[in-house]
Amino acid sequence: MRLFLFSIFVSFSSFSQNIDFEGVVFDTKSGTPIPYVNISFLNTLVGTSTDDNGHFIIEISENLLNNRVHISSLGYKDTIMPAEEIYKMKKLSLVEETYELDEVVVSEKLGDAIVLNSIASYDITSGFDSSSTPWVLALYFPNIGASKKYLKNATIFFRDQNEFKSGQSKFRLRFYAVDPETKKPSTDLVRKSLILESIKGNDFTSIDLDALSVEMPRDGIYVGLEWLFIPYNWYKKEDKNNLTNESMIEDRFAPTFGGVYSENQNYKVMIYGMGEWQEFNVKSKGNNKNFIPAVSLKVVKR
Repeated sequence: MRLFLFSIFVSFSSFSQNIDFEGVVFDTKSGTPIPYVNISFLNTLVGTSTDDNGHFIIEISENLLNNRVHISSLGYKDTIMPAEEIYKMKKLSLVEETYELDEVVVSEKLGDAIVLNSIASYDITSGFDSSSTPWVLALYFPNIGASKKYLKNATIFFRDQNEFKSGQSKFRLRFYAVDPETKKPSTDLVRKSLILESIKGNDFTSIDLDALSVEMPRDGIYVGLEWLFIPYNWYKKEDKNNLTNESMIEDRFAPTFGGVYSENQNYKVMIYGMGEWQEFNVKSKGNNKNFIPAVSLKVVKR
């Protein structure tokens, strides 16, 4: 994964043969293929995603068949399986996650709209991109004030990469409740898979959330940006190895999400990868600003 100015590179022993690890992910009940499922080898930085037809393929070192694989998709129970079992079966199925969300009825008489983390394109100083395995980048928005608030609109900013020649890329937008104990992202508040596009040359994309009728939880909300490792998003970029300073060609996956420095210490950044949430904390030179994803959230009071 490449976050801000930090890179993590993965290398494998030359004594291990490379193989194609591929298959199809199905819905257990309906038998239909599931698109955009993220597949990661635990305790490594190796992973991929299923395409529109639920198919995945990735070249791996043969010794990774001794690892376990974490399979994650919105609306389905997280599954962990031995890599060797998946390699032999060439297919796997996921069980739909069943839980009840509080029914929300939004009044037509709503109050003033508030923009949280207001951003302009010229505020973007750098960005977040991914190069090893699918990740979710999540920004915490606190719920300040006693009035009820409902999600109205989300705006996500990007940075163009010259090496990415395709006109557009796809990513998934997610909304999480806050775990009361760990303060990390927990339950998905929106079960619908929101697949958005980043169009080359456009600084941002917005989505109208009125129809989803989502109330902002009392403890705040995490807005998640999920990379999809699909051919649609793939490109190559020349970079330098941090250890040897030698040039190397690296696989990358669009989009590159914009990043800004914020003085507001309430905004917290988490990343999900290798099966767990971890805090991401980068400070400005003066140590008084945090580097966060360039995401704005519009809410309305009721």
